[in-house]
Amino acid sequence: MGAKVLLVERDEIPGGQLVKQTHKFFGSEKQYAGDRGIHIAQMLLDNVKNDPNIEMWTDSSVLGIYEDGVVTVEYDEKHTKVKPKRVIISTGAAEKFLSFPGNDLPGIYGAGAVQTLMNVNGIKPADRVLMVGAGNIGLIVSYQLKQTGVEVAAVIEGMPTIGGYLVHASKIRRAGIPVLTRHTILEAYGDNQVEGAVVAEIDDKWQPIPGTEQKVSCDTICLAVGLSPLTELAWQAGCEMAYIRELSGHVPIVNENLETTVDGIYCAGDVSGIEEASAAMVEGRLAGINAAISLGYSTGDAEELRKSAMDELDELRSGEMGNHIREGIEKMRLHHTPNTKH
Repeated sequence: MGAKVLLVERDEIPGGQLVKQTHKFFGSEKQYAGDRGIHIAQMLLDNVKNDPNIEMWTDSSVLGIYEDGVVTVEYDEKHTKVKPKRVIISTGAAEKFLSFPGNDLPGIYGAGAVQTLMNVNGIKPADRVLMVGAGNIGLIVSYQLKQTGVEVAAVIEGMPTIGGYLVHASKIRRAGIPVLTRHTILEAYGDNQVEGAVVAEIDDKWQPIPGTEQKVSCDTICLAVGLSPLTELAWQAGCEMAYIRELSGHVPIVNENLETTVDGIYCAGDVSGIEEASAAMVEGRLAGINAAISLGYSTGDAEELRKSAMDELDELRSGEMGNHIREGIEKMRLHHTPNTKH
């Protein structure tokens, strides 16, 4: 019999961001290339449900990880204590937001919220949207909005080039959605809800260029300006942390086994650096393999599985699009002070 695993999920519907993602994944067959996120989520959930050694608590929240190894969980409306032999933190990330006049008006959403309304709840979120951010999330959600019958007035991006994959950018351009690089939002306006926004071109110092202001009529402004790792549990557990810009903020320092500086605590996914969902899934598998090996549950092919997962991560992080991730990981290794256990 294998190790007993307790999986704690905050949401009532497990699957994280995958349950919102209706587009087909890239990568290799190992990362479910050609499958849609919603189908990948269901497949992974089915695997969990069919494994007698996994117990899953949904609609639950981990409240804290303490020095004595106790983890407290709000489960079934009760405060519950568990003491696991190993902990894998995979809390993901939260959306970043922008400060500008009028950003508290009804009708301003993060891209994740818009995806939830469309792809999980089946609700048309708007009639006309201004998208802020041309990374993969901004581009994908813009296309999904168009598929839902929502008009996308424009996608604006502060950088001089689009940050997402060309295939996503090409799809929205073919759909007639303009992409304005070197542009930012100056303010949102409206009486009781968003009625439009003022945008402007910016210079090399990210300052608005006078005379380039223009009004964009819309009833919704969607912000897709990046993610921040959700690291509260790692902070509380006493993990060594470092601010690494390439990984999108303060992150726990992990070694190649994804173990933190606190023995027995591992991190996987966006909590230790923002990447694509494919990398998060591989990291989750790698952390699980390493935790099992450390407990003595390794089988004859454990090292082969571990090496395979590490090779997959190297492949996903290769090429120009993976430069910042590789640089961030290198900085993390410099921060880390190895000990004999690691």
